[in-house]
Amino acid sequence: MKIKDFTLTAIFLSIILLSAFTPFGYIHLGVIKATIIHIPIIIASIILGPRIGAFLGLVFGFTSIAINTISPTLLSFAFSPAIPVLGTGQGSFWALFIAIVPRIILGFIPYYIFKAVHKAITKKKPNQKPALFLTGLLTTFIHTFLVMGSISFLFRDAYAQAINAGSTSAIYKAVLTVFFTNGLAEAVLAAIVTTAVVPPLLKVSKKGLSNDKKNY
Repeated sequence: MKIKDFTLTAIFLSIILLSAFTPFGYIHLGVIKATIIHIPIIIASIILGPRIGAFLGLVFGFTSIAINTISPTLLSFAFSPAIPVLGTGQGSFWALFIAIVPRIILGFIPYYIFKAVHKAITKKKPNQKPALFLTGLLTTFIHTFLVMGSISFLFRDAYAQAINAGSTSAIYKAVLTVFFTNGLAEAVLAAIVTTAVVPPLLKVSKKGLSNDKKNY
């Protein structure tokens, strides 16, 4: 790994860990926690590539396990096997899947989404900002869908108990509510920050469109 890439990776890793273990990374919203940790992972994936993005996503997953173990909410059983599933007396190792797999995917896909969207919307004049905005938006929506979808599928009964849902339709309604409330807020914030931060960092890393045409 190039020294500058190693340095940027260390910076992103520090941001993730600092955010995770302060009140800014995970924001309590009663039943579930909102997060901003996905943002540096999206940015890192675009700048440094999918492998480093996936690694940082893995770190995000481990911090999720730790935080939900240390400071649990009603849904922490879905992110930490140390927290008993509602209605039972023990935790589930499926929590490791939910905590880790969607976060690895979160770090892996922004690089490819950015490349695909950029090719689709760029004509004569290169303009990274629309592609960056859509990458932040789409990646966050995919992450939210994977997390909430996995919870409602793997922990259906416990999730229903946590949100006092008496039917399948009520569960779907609750998932959609999360998706279009804090999920939408996280997506818009990610899109704005990604659009603002990535262009100067791409120049610093010399992986911008003008310096790495073979990637686009």
